[in-house]
Amino acid sequence: MPDSFTYPLSEFYSRAKLPLPAIENIPDDAVPEPYRTLLVHRNDMTPTLEEFHQSKIHLEILSSERRGGFYFREVVLRLNHDEQPVEFGANKIFLGMFPEEAQELILLEQAPLGSILQECGVRHHTEARAFLRVTPDQLIADAFELEQPTTLYGRKAVISDLDGKPLSEIVEILPPAIISKSQP
Repeated sequence: MPDSFTYPLSEFYSRAKLPLPAIENIPDDAVPEPYRTLLVHRNDMTPTLEEFHQSKIHLEILSSERRGGFYFREVVLRLNHDEQPVEFGANKIFLGMFPEEAQELILLEQAPLGSILQECGVRHHTEARAFLRVTPDQLIADAFELEQPTTLYGRKAVISDLDGKPLSEIVEILPPAIISKSQP
């Protein structure tokens, strides 16, 4: 169901014929630190994570598909300086809502959407619609290079233009113990 707090992640799992991992919708005040600082806000995740980790971020595409005017991608965001995974995400992008330059950058599959929005000057707002407690399955555990299962946290967000028309729906999950390597 497209308005579900797990969509579009649920779409990737369904198409891969995999069961969705255990994901619970929780109130924002149940998100512990440091996840709360990184998830409970109205900002884009890319600049938030870049500031926290003091590093630019790039994209690793796990899977992608273009369907009609939509572009779906399942990704891991990694730090440029050491390849540390800092987010697992599933994104549905409304391609036709973006200027041509932004569409080209999106389809190049190199930069996170937050970086493209900034670079192309796409005016928008981001709204977290749900906060998530996740028990990772093998796919997410592998993306984060986890040796043992641990509780993860994330959010479902919608990025819209200034008229409220959706640009993107995204589920963003953060790795455990997200203490920046650049922090003491």
